[in-house]
Amino acid sequence: MTHLAQPTRPAASIWIWAFGYFAAYAPYSALTKALSDGALGEKLSGNAILPVSTFTSLVGMIAFMLISGWWRLASTTEVFGLKVPTPTRWTLLSGICTAAIITTTTLAYTFSGVSIVLMMLLMRGGVLIIAPIVDAISGRKVQWHNWVALGLTFASLLVAASNWDNLALTITAFVDVVAYVASYFVRLRFMSRLAKSDSPDATKKYFVEEQMVATPVAFGAMGVLALIGQGRVMEEIRTGFTHVPFTSAVWIVVLIGLFSQGTGVFGALVLLDKRSNSFTVPVNRASSVLAGVLATLILTLWLSRPPIASRELLGAALVTLAIAVLSAPGILKARALASVSRG
Repeated sequence: MTHLAQPTRPAASIWIWAFGYFAAYAPYSALTKALSDGALGEKLSGNAILPVSTFTSLVGMIAFMLISGWWRLASTTEVFGLKVPTPTRWTLLSGICTAAIITTTTLAYTFSGVSIVLMMLLMRGGVLIIAPIVDAISGRKVQWHNWVALGLTFASLLVAASNWDNLALTITAFVDVVAYVASYFVRLRFMSRLAKSDSPDATKKYFVEEQMVATPVAFGAMGVLALIGQGRVMEEIRTGFTHVPFTSAVWIVVLIGLFSQGTGVFGALVLLDKRSNSFTVPVNRASSVLAGVLATLILTLWLSRPPIASRELLGAALVTLAIAVLSAPGILKARALASVSRG
């Protein structure tokens, strides 16, 4: 009976992580959009928001590692007689990709004329497309209900982005989406190879080593760009270091950074579930899409921003159906096991 009960435990965990991802993503995207639109006082560009928000994420990451105690699972290197947590070459590369994801995600919600839900759906759609490709490369079997959920989630993207005349997608926004999807491809490939296993410690080890690279690399890269970079974008990043910390908006940016780290923690734990990427990616993507809908609703009620488009609501309904399809097999199995136990 113990052997039969074990498969139900990951199913419970992934939905807890998915809810955490949803709960962090809604305020994160709403605050980022409102601040970059000038709805909360001084208007700040996405590049100006990044330094303080990323530094806050870095502090949040360190706090989470210390409080959880997971840092003890990381690989170590001896330095002057002390064992220092260090990543492997693979978790280092995965962490660099995660740094790119952190940056491109924050920038995604700052492009003028592009809605939160639309930008989110375009980015999530790209990751949905690559999920079964990564599974095929990794030799993982994709269950039928995973394909159904994948199709429903992808359909939601097509529905929400169906009004092509009003996309207003700039070249910069397009490059942001491409960089985001490419980074996820590499990250999912490493996760499939090294972290998706029956060992909780192996999963946590990968998570810790990836996270200890991601935010420091993102923050360090911005510091270098601020020092030596030229042009409007680099000037905006410098503003993020020299001006934003001394404005009244800094506390909003700090909140953005904390919620951003929350999405990083919970989102990674969803993706690291040992099941196929064709299962974990739709769960991850669906949580963020629903969070985007909630964020848009919050902005509409709070700041009188444009309401959610009907096509975006239909897309969210399809995502909800996809979640039901994904969760149904686990629920049915749990009921069957409970029935056998009572018998």
